[in-house]
Amino acid sequence: MNRALRLLAEAALIAAAALDAGLNADPAWQEMTYAVVAVAALLARRWWPVPVFVLTLPALVVSGSVIATLIALYTVANRYANRWLLGVCGVLAATAYLFPGMDFDLLSADLLLGVIYATMTAAAPIFLGQFVRTQRELALRLTDIEAAREHERRLDAQAVLAKERNQLAREMHDVVSHQVSLIAVQAGALQVSTTDPAARDAAVNIRRLSVDTLDELRHMVNLLRAAGTPATELTPQPTLSDLERLLDGSGIETRLVGSAPSGMDAPMQRTIYRTVQEALTNVRKHAPGGVATVEFAQDDTDVTVTVTNTPPTRPTLTLPSARHGLVGLQERAALLGGTVRTAPRSDGGFELQLRLPL
Repeated sequence: MNRALRLLAEAALIAAAALDAGLNADPAWQEMTYAVVAVAALLARRWWPVPVFVLTLPALVVSGSVIATLIALYTVANRYANRWLLGVCGVLAATAYLFPGMDFDLLSADLLLGVIYATMTAAAPIFLGQFVRTQRELALRLTDIEAAREHERRLDAQAVLAKERNQLAREMHDVVSHQVSLIAVQAGALQVSTTDPAARDAAVNIRRLSVDTLDELRHMVNLLRAAGTPATELTPQPTLSDLERLLDGSGIETRLVGSAPSGMDAPMQRTIYRTVQEALTNVRKHAPGGVATVEFAQDDTDVTVTVTNTPPTRPTLTLPSARHGLVGLQERAALLGGTVRTAPRSDGGFELQLRLPL
């Protein structure tokens, strides 16, 4: 739409210049040639404004066709900010404007009025062109200022985020890491001092789980301290190839039924791994002594991972929980278009089912 309006405006200006030249030029071939050259030159004024302005001066001198010269002078003023160039072009335009009326007395008042009128006529397109040029530059400056302010706002937001992440990382390192380290140390001491084989195996398992937790905690602290930099991915990210090691190190009796379909991308593998990991964590917390089953199933459209556990066989310890783990699993599944369903079983156990579209 803007392009069509510009073309329409160009056509209107050239038509006005052609009408002015036709009305002022005599039928003689010389004046008509100058008029045609002046009007035709306007077609190239956006590419060569100064040469086009020069080509319009003969028609102004010979016949007084002023519109073509004014259009060309406006283009020069709109394109350039050099005062010397604009001054020379203005003087040339004013002088050429005076030539058709040079038959009056040099000492008369008509000459003074003619000079004033010629000066104002030449100055008007120069001032208008400079005004439009300045307005365009100010618009560009405002755009640059807005971009700079937006960049500063992003930097401020990133700085606040980095501060909050560093504070959280310090809290995790100072509090959680300290507590888990104490668990690992006490488990190691129990492993050495006890003579009960079952207690020794439990201490070994607790120590291994504590070490794995510290390792993941270290990766999480590094992630938080990255503060949005490109290296925010935990490295390495778990995949289904690590699932067997997860089951072996879970500290509970676990059975694996079926296998995951091949060719799944990394986000799906990571989601399945984290779901099984959270489910086994919940079994340890809420069903000690229970047996867990991880079952894979697949149909034409979905892959399903179901983690079930039998009722607890040992007393359950009351541990703090805000159910953030299940909420996180539901969010992970939703990002891939899947769902997470949890429900108690009739035998007193529990079931967690993850369904992801293939």
